[in-house]
Order: sequence, then C-alpha cells, then structure tokens
Amino acid sequence: MRSHLRPTTRLLVTLTTAALVTVLAGSLSVTPAVANPRTANPRAASAGGAVWAWPVASPHPVVRPFVGPPNPWSPGHRGIDVGTVESSVVTAPDDGVVHFAGVVVDRPVLSIAHPGGVLSSFEPVVAGVSKGDAVTRGQTVGVLERGHCADRPCLHLGARIDGEYVSPLVFLGGIEPSVLLPTTPR
Repeated sequence: MRSHLRPTTRLLVTLTTAALVTVLAGSLSVTPAVANPRTANPRAASAGGAVWAWPVASPHPVVRPFVGPPNPWSPGHRGIDVGTVESSVVTAPDDGVVHFAGVVVDRPVLSIAHPGGVLSSFEPVVAGVSKGDAVTRGQTVGVLERGHCADRPCLHLGARIDGEYVSPLVFLGGIEPSVLLPTTPR
C-alpha cells in the first residue's frame, strides 16, 4: 500500500507513533510489589501488627520521626531516632543475618538482613556480632555509642524493603495500614 504523505511527514508520523508507544509501554509495565511487612514475616499476624521487637529497652520514645525524601537522592531522615539511655544494649528486632558491621564515615553502623528483602540498620552501634552471623529476635547485637543526637543518647533505626527506605514504625506496629474509604456521590 502506497502512502500519500510526503517523506518528511511520514517520518514525523512514524517517530511520533514510536515515541507514544514507548511512553505507553513504560507506563503500563508491571513492577514488582514492595514486600508488605505483615506478609514478609510470619510473626506479623500473631504480633498484633508489630513484626519487630524494639531494639532498645523501654521506654523508647521516637525523638525524631522518619521523613522520606521525595526522590532517592534528596535529603530526608531515612529512619527514626529512638531516645534511650547511654550505652544501651541493642538487640536484633527479628531473626536475620548480619549484613554489615563496621564504620561508615565516622560512626559505627550495624545492619541485619531479614526474610522478605527487609534490612534493619542501627547507628551509632558498636557491634558485638560480625558480618554473616545468624541472629535471633531479642539477641544482643551491640552497644549504643554516643554521638547521634546532640542533646541525648539515641539510636538511629532504619528500615529498607528491597532497597527502598521505609519508616521502621511500619515493622514496630506504630503505623496502621492505609484503608481506602468509599466516596459519597454528589
């Protein structure tokens, strides 16, 4: 079949169609769902919404909340700061394997890989465990060091699901799941 369009017009139509198909295909692509903390861990159903145990003894007030950045490269507070006492013992919030134990920049950091693509991180914590060690919920994994919060001892607790930062309160039972409410007709 022969087109009655000029070659430059035909090229423009072809390029526009290709661009449109590319944009539509990209917006319709299926991406894997981020793990749900309640399904990533079998303890969730029996824990009344909490998947993790608090890594420091009570009381454990949140003195600085999680502030998710709008983009991965933007500033934010990728965890919560938990007020505690100086030299607090830090425990594993759940079963896992030590992913990292060492110094990052100028502070001691510990991270634990948990089932379902979940990673917990703690700073400033001098680790009492090593990379590759299996840990169990409630096991002592380190001791809090001074220096994260200027005005009081505190533990910075972070959480990631498949590499994406989320509020640790999701795992600690401090955030209820979203519920979509029906809209009323006008």
